[in-house]
Amino acid sequence: MSLTNTQKLLDLMSRLRHPQDGCAWDLKQDFISLIPYTIEEAYEVADAAEREDMDDLRAELGDLLLQVVFYSQMASEKGLFDFEQVAAGICEKLIVRHPHVFDGAVFNTDAERHQAWEAAKERERLAKNKTAEPESVLAGIAVNLPALVQCEKIQDRAASHGFDWKEVEPVFDKVMEELHEVKEAWHSGNQPHIQEEIGDLLLVVVNLARHLKVNPEIALKESNKKFSRRFNYIEQQVNASGRQLRDCELAELDGFWNQAKIALKK
Repeated sequence: MSLTNTQKLLDLMSRLRHPQDGCAWDLKQDFISLIPYTIEEAYEVADAAEREDMDDLRAELGDLLLQVVFYSQMASEKGLFDFEQVAAGICEKLIVRHPHVFDGAVFNTDAERHQAWEAAKERERLAKNKTAEPESVLAGIAVNLPALVQCEKIQDRAASHGFDWKEVEPVFDKVMEELHEVKEAWHSGNQPHIQEEIGDLLLVVVNLARHLKVNPEIALKESNKKFSRRFNYIEQQVNASGRQLRDCELAELDGFWNQAKIALKK
């Protein structure tokens, strides 16, 4: 009987980690050393998905799956857990977090579904809490997430416990308040204070994005792409004149920027 591809992958990983006959590089890895590779693979999956390159997406998902198998193999060697337990854990979690699919619960709105999802996650956090002290509402949010993603998750968690504006208008006011405080800090010349106030401004802009139903990470990535397209247009115009960017006055470059805004919309 032939092996499934999943079992074949598990067997290959076990062979690569064999103490005598395995790969020297694979044998040197541990839970910490794999972290940069795992993060890189996750971003490459996201990139392929955004480009809608399905062949590349399939390949990148395989690379990311390899990371899961690698961690599981190392854990198995230490008697901690194995791949089957990882799969069992996520199966159980999906069932618990989707009572409307697997347990007959009825949710009439997305808000009700989201509330139930957060409630299930909170029960899981409480179950994992091994101390007598009550766990923070914000516990479990990964500290090494991209700052925008982490900020959104922190605010979502706080909002699910009632710490949030009910309307969007006060959030606009808060953005203007924080912007004013950035300007005051700039006038002070105190660089650490300027950094602090810039952070506060970014935080409240993420909050505004939440209230407007916009994913701030995606919004910023799209703006980065738009900036790059327009800047490339400026470079093309300057190169066509036989000059370099540093040879041009800002007013001229700004004029090319305005041209780009029109030309690239067509």
